Amino acid sequence: MKRVGIVGGGPGGLMSAYFLEKLCDSPFEITLFEMSDRLGGKIITPCFKSVPLQYEAGAAEFYDYAHFGEDPLKELIAELGLSISPMGGSAVIMNGQILTNAEDIREHLGQNTYQELRAFDQRARNIMIPDEFYHSDHPEGSPDQVNNIPFNVLLSEIQDESAQNYVETLIHSDLATEPSLTNVAYGLQNYLMNDVDYMLLYGIVGGNEQLPRELAARIHATFRMEHRVCRIGKVDQKYRIESEFHGQNSTELFDAVIVALPHNKVPSVIFEGDSLSSAVQEHQEQFNFPAHYLRITILFEKPFWRSRLTDSFWMLDQFGGCCLYDESMRQPGGEHGILGWLLGGDTALKMSEWEDDRLIQAALDSLPEFLQEGRQDFLEGAVHRWPASVNGMPGGGVQWNHDRRHLPEPVNHPHLFFVGDYLFDSTLNGVLDSAHYVASWIATHLYEHH
Repeated sequence: MKRVGIVGGGPGGLMSAYFLEKLCDSPFEITLFEMSDRLGGKIITPCFKSVPLQYEAGAAEFYDYAHFGEDPLKELIAELGLSISPMGGSAVIMNGQILTNAEDIREHLGQNTYQELRAFDQRARNIMIPDEFYHSDHPEGSPDQVNNIPFNVLLSEIQDESAQNYVETLIHSDLATEPSLTNVAYGLQNYLMNDVDYMLLYGIVGGNEQLPRELAARIHATFRMEHRVCRIGKVDQKYRIESEFHGQNSTELFDAVIVALPHNKVPSVIFEGDSLSSAVQEHQEQFNFPAHYLRITILFEKPFWRSRLTDSFWMLDQFGGCCLYDESMRQPGGEHGILGWLLGGDTALKMSEWEDDRLIQAALDSLPEFLQEGRQDFLEGAVHRWPASVNGMPGGGVQWNHDRRHLPEPVNHPHLFFVGDYLFDSTLNGVLDSAHYVASWIATHLYEHH
């Protein structure tokens, strides 16, 4: 019996376990360590206190690449028996005006702004066509230094201030960082994702947290909940995981270990031995581009905005550019209304230090003038902070090959793997690719030695 230890009960850890059991023919057992009392990581669908209505407090949507012919995440969701609902939004609210098409931009921002935006859009499409957008990763690594050109260099070529503000508003919450802190490739991905030729969006009917719940229900693993992994080392040919549970430390040995922690949580673990410690440090530095999210969700007596806004979400020129979700669209037929603000980047990090009441007030104040009367329908607010929870330049400036991304120290620790969305594109699609890659590697090794 081979033993595999998985550190982290978020999407990466759960998907790794699921694919391991799906791909392995030889007998083995999985032990999964999760520091908190819940599974799912950044996918969380809580309820309000006053009314049992759900909202998304973490990952708000999934990216649909099915029109390219293959979409492993969408296929997994269907395999788990979950239903999906499409999401969409074309409006940008700037200066209190709703801009949904070219004519709106011409009317409210002017012909010059329209021309600048049209030229930038054409340039973006020329740099990255839809097929390149879908195949943007470099499995064998990429020494291409152009990846290190900051995205703000490209944005600075937009001469019209209103046009530049429009683009920054459109992408800021998705980017979760500042244009100067990411590269042209990632910046363009977050700009072009708003085009249906490049990508579609959807949510899971009944709440996105059903994905980790269904994965966990199908995994035949030992779950060590509220176990904080303190140290990982090696004893002979085994890997030792030391964890702490309510003040008590324990140690277990494994044949292979998967570290499926968010990038910002990896330093909380001590990796023993000079070679391993040094390799993990290098791994950390390669992907150390912290990006930040802040979610403010407010329950109202009714969806007072529906007479003017009917999409799933809109972009709003507040907080440096944010996304405003109609969370109540996820639960059609209800009488209440739910709006969710998604802030990103430096603004999100700074405002995460504020008290909840102050954040809720700031969200209400950010409503455009034509929606301000809806403040009287306020019932309850909730805040969820995600500082440094994602990567602002996934894959690093110069991308490593897949082996090096997932296996920090292959000489002395050939069965100690890392899994994470930060290794690919900071999406759930990326963490699935990462988990499947490592699970396939371990499954092949177990088969060869069975």
